[in-house]
Amino acid sequence: MEIKYFQISTYMHKLYLILLYLLITAGCNQPQAKPGEPKTNGIRKQTTAKTVQHNPENIRVIHIFVSLCDNKYQGIVPVPAKIGNGQDPANNLYWGCGYGVKTFFSAQKTWQLISVKKSEPGSLILERLVFKYKTKEIYLVADAYDGKEIKSCTINFLKSCSGNFSDSVLVYNKHIYCGGASEIIAYVGHDGLMDFSLPGTYKAVDTKKREAMIFACISKKYFAQHIKKTGATPVVWTSGLCSPEAYSLSAALKSRIENEAIENAAVRSAEAYSKYQKCSLRAAQRLLVFN
Repeated sequence: MEIKYFQISTYMHKLYLILLYLLITAGCNQPQAKPGEPKTNGIRKQTTAKTVQHNPENIRVIHIFVSLCDNKYQGIVPVPAKIGNGQDPANNLYWGCGYGVKTFFSAQKTWQLISVKKSEPGSLILERLVFKYKTKEIYLVADAYDGKEIKSCTINFLKSCSGNFSDSVLVYNKHIYCGGASEIIAYVGHDGLMDFSLPGTYKAVDTKKREAMIFACISKKYFAQHIKKTGATPVVWTSGLCSPEAYSLSAALKSRIENEAIENAAVRSAEAYSKYQKCSLRAAQRLLVFN
């Protein structure tokens, strides 16, 4: 009996070690990002164009890519340290400040904040918001990218414009597809293309109509060659230096939601810019332009 007990115990011990080994190696064999590829992010899984899915026709989606203002990692004129920390969304100029995307849209009566997801420090995206337009089936997904990840933010924006980037959020127990499945794709932040070049181009992979809005300094000049290849229509972008705050974006989106003529989005955006920046409407209209 003692021999049999010893044999059984030895067998169970070996089986335990084998199972433990398999669990450890399974965790170690997860796919790793290749050198030069954008980092992945814990908020959601990102996939290639081959797996892009689309929303039902009655659902419209807007995806906003925000590169957090960052004194340390971006080629900008420094702003006060508290609002220029690209790793602190809550106080960032383009996110948590009064005219940042999170604060400004949260205060709008037409939008309802239905989801807030935060990631650990060091993640590609530090915070994700999902808003729903109160009177229509329109969802707005806003991502706060770590300021030092501005290049990845720019690349994912362009990939979305071309249909090369798939993403989704879970809302009311249903998947809402964003990224390349979005109808409107916007970029907010510093114009990183003034500081770096991109490794490739992002050509359209389908015939879906997408609209692009780029609230960054001199964005028409620096983004034009890339946007043209994506196939997206540039609804609003800039001809000079600007303050990429959320009021201009909000006004442009309202115009498109209300199905005004496509060129009116830039007009509404300029009106808002003139109001909040206290500059002439004519100057704002020269700055924020269509196509």
